[in-house]
Amino acid sequence: MLVSGNSDLILLQAEPISAANLLASLTSTASGSAGAIATFLGITRGEKNAGGQKLLALDYEAYTEMAIAQMLALGAAAHSRWSIRRLMIVHRTGRVAVGEPSVFIAVATPHRGESFAACQFLIDTLKQQTAIWKKEIWSDGSQTWVDANPIAEQPAPEKP
Repeated sequence: MLVSGNSDLILLQAEPISAANLLASLTSTASGSAGAIATFLGITRGEKNAGGQKLLALDYEAYTEMAIAQMLALGAAAHSRWSIRRLMIVHRTGRVAVGEPSVFIAVATPHRGESFAACQFLIDTLKQQTAIWKKEIWSDGSQTWVDANPIAEQPAPEKP
């Protein structure tokens, strides 16, 4: 589902995320008014669980109408705090294999400090407060729902 307003892009999609295309679009529409663009690209990382099983993919589910409304509110909150010229929040749904992007956030502002701050605010708040859930799919066929706690430091996973 796509929502676009005041040149922002808020999107939930089952299709793979093309960060290069999104960044090119942001760059072309924000040029002249923005001196900085900060981006965050979240990618499914390969790891092993405590039982030694390899992660194959993440499955994302969303309550679409609620998630879009929350993402729009998140964008509005960011606009109220920083001089944002344009922002993008794009999140995958469905199966996302190891190495594939699951979320893309970009913020164009006049100066780098506010771009960095707004980008971090958007990803942290998105993960905490949006009706999007993820389930880990392991090589033995087991599945584990992930409890979102993006602010707290998580221990580093074992190296594959």
